[in-house]
Amino acid sequence: MAAPSPMTLSSATFAKLSPHPFLLANLQPGDSNSTAAVSSSRANGRQPTQARAPAINTSSLSHAHGSAVVRTGDTTVICGVRGETLSTAQIPNYRASVTRTSDSDSDSSDADELRDYDLLVPNIELATGCAPNFLPGVPPTTLAQTLSTRIYSLLHSSRVLDVADLRIYHEPGSSNNDEGGFQQGGNTEEGEGEGLLDVPAREVKAYWVLYIDLLFISLDGNPFDAAWAAVLAALRDAKLPRAYWDADREMVLCSRREPSVPLSVSGLPVACTAAVFMAKERLKQSQSRMTGAEIGPFWILVDPDRFEESLCDETVTVVVDRSVEGDETKILGISKGGGIAAGPEVLRRFVKVAEARWQEFRDAF
Repeated sequence: MAAPSPMTLSSATFAKLSPHPFLLANLQPGDSNSTAAVSSSRANGRQPTQARAPAINTSSLSHAHGSAVVRTGDTTVICGVRGETLSTAQIPNYRASVTRTSDSDSDSSDADELRDYDLLVPNIELATGCAPNFLPGVPPTTLAQTLSTRIYSLLHSSRVLDVADLRIYHEPGSSNNDEGGFQQGGNTEEGEGEGLLDVPAREVKAYWVLYIDLLFISLDGNPFDAAWAAVLAALRDAKLPRAYWDADREMVLCSRREPSVPLSVSGLPVACTAAVFMAKERLKQSQSRMTGAEIGPFWILVDPDRFEESLCDETVTVVVDRSVEGDETKILGISKGGGIAAGPEVLRRFVKVAEARWQEFRDAF
């Protein structure tokens, strides 16, 4: 009688039965006494600081003013930007501003204008069957609302958009029949010498409101980085019709004779997210915090997938911009949730990883 063959489990079965020991077995370095040293790697084959290569395609939607599709691994998101005009008469507590063509607003007032009048409206849809726990037809999840809030906050804090591109002016001294006399954003041509003093004041009569809709086609972890890259790519692709205020009709009209105007997107802020994987499981981590014991070894997993996110309680996101040559890296934001493993020294090292990630996205753009 033949001896029974030993029972073996496939990697997929092992990952489902014991996910934490499975990932730990991949990350733990090999025995130092062994002849062949095994380097630390993740279950997906990547190194701890290795991210998935991004792929970006713009102008994907024909009925949007700007659009982009971003894919990182098996995470794919599509973003569409569409502008709608909003009259100042429809804005509650609107503060009328009359400016001369030679004046320029400060950055702080521009940021207040964008936020106070809600000119940027992001929305994220996850209920598309993009992942097993996001079935179609269900109400918005907590993750979708959290991502929308984070995108909204970063749009304003990074100041990638200039509110002047969204203003629609009326110049009282211009002829109603001349479309060129009614300007949207930008600067008009000015006279020289004494004629500059006679330039009529421009009055803001309406704004463009940008509706930024994101739809996840598939989700395999790290949705924020992909969503922000899609928003940035869609804004860089967006072109708004040249609009003007018609005083006779008292409404905004768009010129058919003049080409659309692209948005002025400042800089190239890139988000880089990592998850912190602890060698101790959740129950042992809680006991260590209660007794003040050491938290044990941990790994920083850059651009985590869905499997890794389910095993990590602590995440770190750094937003950097290196678009200005010769200047130092600008850190536009650092956010950390859960856990206490990622301290100041870990964050300093992670900024270097974020700088390399910025270069990857720059090449993709």
